[in-house]
Amino acid sequence: MLLGVHCSIKGGLHNAFHEAESLGIDTFQVFTKNQRQWKEKIIDTEEKSTFLNTYKTSHVKMIFSHASYLINLASNDDTLWECSVRALIGEVQRCHDLGLDFTIVHPGSAKELSEQKGIKKIIMALKTTLHATENSTVKILLENTAGQGTCIGYCFEHLKQIIDGVNSSRIGVCFDTCHAFAAGYDIRTKSGFEATMEELDNTIGLSHLQAIHLNDSKGELGSKRDRHEHIGKGKLGLEPFRQIMNRFTHIPKVIETPKEGTMDAANLQALRELLTA
Repeated sequence: MLLGVHCSIKGGLHNAFHEAESLGIDTFQVFTKNQRQWKEKIIDTEEKSTFLNTYKTSHVKMIFSHASYLINLASNDDTLWECSVRALIGEVQRCHDLGLDFTIVHPGSAKELSEQKGIKKIIMALKTTLHATENSTVKILLENTAGQGTCIGYCFEHLKQIIDGVNSSRIGVCFDTCHAFAAGYDIRTKSGFEATMEELDNTIGLSHLQAIHLNDSKGELGSKRDRHEHIGKGKLGLEPFRQIMNRFTHIPKVIETPKEGTMDAANLQALRELLTA
């Protein structure tokens, strides 16, 4: 099924497996370092060995990371852009060391640049990262954004331009349900969801869709508000999640809903109940 959550690495990377085991999940997402700091994390031999051995003996089939929120690959500030590229290179290298399949990154915010110039900066950053990690097979997945501020990636056309510009099999897409809805894609009904997937396929190609973030939305359609809600408790309802759970069983899906008490387990149960025989 490949259904999971974003797991905590508090106390050590290997501790994420304890949370995964308690929830009975077979995939999960992690931060490989403190995602609110630029300081790089070097994974020592012991930590790497512990993680890999735990992975090998677990029921988890796929693990991936989410890159730091500080990263802005579209920045026109040379210092910030260079820091962002170094951080993404470090993230890919840590994923490689830990045996993770890919990392997910927000494309970036153009700010004072035009969208097209921002997209060019992102393409340059990704090419630089891939060249610096050319001995790795770790992929970089671009996450669609909610359209807040000057963020790139709120429409499929942005992602297509970046993918075409980089032209590498190591670039893919992560589809976030909350972000798509906030950006104006109406996926609340079966027909609306199918139309959105058809547009994604025609624009980017479903072969590039390699991960899904399952999040309901606190905001209305086209609100451009990146505010996640528990499954079925927001403006999306259950239908888009029913479609995803039954159509994309082969793609890893994780929830990034608010961490409140036992709500991860409740959200997972709500999703599992949407599976049809």
